[in-house]
Amino acid sequence: MAETAKKTILVTGGAGFIGSNLIERLVRDPANRVVSLDNYFTGSRENHIAGAEYIEGHTKDIAKLINFVPDLVFHLGEYSRVAQSMNEPDVVWDLNMNGTCAVLEFWRTHKFKFVYAGSSTKFSLPRVDGVEGKDLSPYTWIKSANTDLVKNYGTWYGLPYAIVYFYNVFGPRELEGAYGTVIEIFKQKYLHNEPLPVRSPGTQKRSYTHVDDTVDALILVAGKGEGDSYGISSAKEYSIMEVAQMFKTEIEMLPARSTSRPSSAVDTTRMSELGWEATRTLEDYINDFIKKNPRTAQ
Repeated sequence: MAETAKKTILVTGGAGFIGSNLIERLVRDPANRVVSLDNYFTGSRENHIAGAEYIEGHTKDIAKLINFVPDLVFHLGEYSRVAQSMNEPDVVWDLNMNGTCAVLEFWRTHKFKFVYAGSSTKFSLPRVDGVEGKDLSPYTWIKSANTDLVKNYGTWYGLPYAIVYFYNVFGPRELEGAYGTVIEIFKQKYLHNEPLPVRSPGTQKRSYTHVDDTVDALILVAGKGEGDSYGISSAKEYSIMEVAQMFKTEIEMLPARSTSRPSSAVDTTRMSELGWEATRTLEDYINDFIKKNPRTAQ
């Protein structure tokens, strides 16, 4: 049997939630050299995976920090919170515009396969006030612009790429707090016997995708994907109220945010063409969590 070709893979944001789960999968192949570049803005050293290499630094300094030519780069190392970005547009610009422009120049120089994580929020249906998903916040606007820039770099310079879109990823190593994901926020509130915060009206719908399914898709796209529009999403949608009710605990209604949107259009056609579909469900995940953490008497 022919020996597996050795491959050098760089994951920006490799100490983050999705990045660490991706690296955990990539290092299973002994032929892979897997390197993370992370500034630890939301990443954590607790997420380091044995067998990977870790470089600390900002993506805008990628040309100085990475002294090798990768075969494949997963660019996950960007700021990724819609509402929180309203409070710090300068941070979003620095991480997502300055950082990503430097990564794209590194791509242009070295011509590797590039997998970029776009923002699915740009596909949100327009609100009653006419605001589109890409214009909800500094984060959504910059991510949408970066997606266009990735496509143009691919066209301008003949570079190989694929753009994926995540939909409310959940699973091990999720973040809590200001930069947290809704499922982990609900889990922590549940563990602390606190009501789950639901933003009005509670009917806003989302699809939720397990990180293991997301990683399956990322690796598939890296190998076979070309171009834009790889939506990585489970087929089922839930209202935020339905999700909160799965935890069978008290719920606290909060005012709507300025960044609230009704729902996101999900198109997984290109992923289906590659043979991918989500196999883990949100209900099973929450039910397993509750079984492992039964509520004490109130």
